[in-house]
Amino acid sequence: MTVAHAVLWLDHRLAELHPLDADAPARRLHAHSHPTAQHHADVRDQHEFFAAVCASLDDVAQALLAGGHQATADFMRYVRKHRPAVEARIAGCEIVDHPSERELLALGRGHFDRLARGLAPAATDR
Repeated sequence: MTVAHAVLWLDHRLAELHPLDADAPARRLHAHSHPTAQHHADVRDQHEFFAAVCASLDDVAQALLAGGHQATADFMRYVRKHRPAVEARIAGCEIVDHPSERELLALGRGHFDRLARGLAPAATDR
């Protein structure tokens, strides 16, 4: 099932994908760490997590990215380098710190409503 719009909230350990379509359930993804003595193993873990997040967006036409500044910047850096097709479906970025599900849904609906009416996105978008 293809979802037209969704809000993706993430930090470095958790991602929540909230479709704005009424029938689609929210999805949660957790980062898994693989403790090793290998230098920069945490980068591999982060790439695996971001790859799983990108895969969760496969059935989403447009997503609003939300989260902390560092997490969203790291995710977008990964997307630009490794998944450019996903970047085209990121409709904007909002810097928010652990909002509730209702706040995320309101943020997403407001963002896509402004875009549908031809208005400029909020100041923090993209």
